[in-house]
Amino acid sequence: QVQLVESGGGLVQAGSSLTLSCLSSGFTGPIKAMGWFRQAPGKQRDVVARISASGALTDYADSVKGRFTITRNNAKNTMTLQMTDLKPEDTAVYFCNRGRGSAISTVPDNYWGQGTQVTVSS
Repeated sequence: QVQLVESGGGLVQAGSSLTLSCLSSGFTGPIKAMGWFRQAPGKQRDVVARISASGALTDYADSVKGRFTITRNNAKNTMTLQMTDLKPEDTAVYFCNRGRGSAISTVPDNYWGQGTQVTVSS
């Protein structure tokens, strides 16, 4: 059974930091690019950050550049999102996603985690 499981969400104050993790299991074949997305109530799900299969390439939404860092550890099947200087507008459910191939452009694909809630109070 393939799974993506997010963890690390919570309620924090503005200016705080938080690190999200995504653990993947059950997948076979080549390592794929992955990404973090978020969805606020009543809004569409938007990309936050993506990382290539090797981890060498990343890209970020303009709203999080300089504050968030995406990394991965392929040996441990994990991906993390380090979030600093959190703002109330970062409040959302955060999801991880596994792409179709090794390149960032292949994210998103059909595999989603269940999400983890991040709430930032002002």
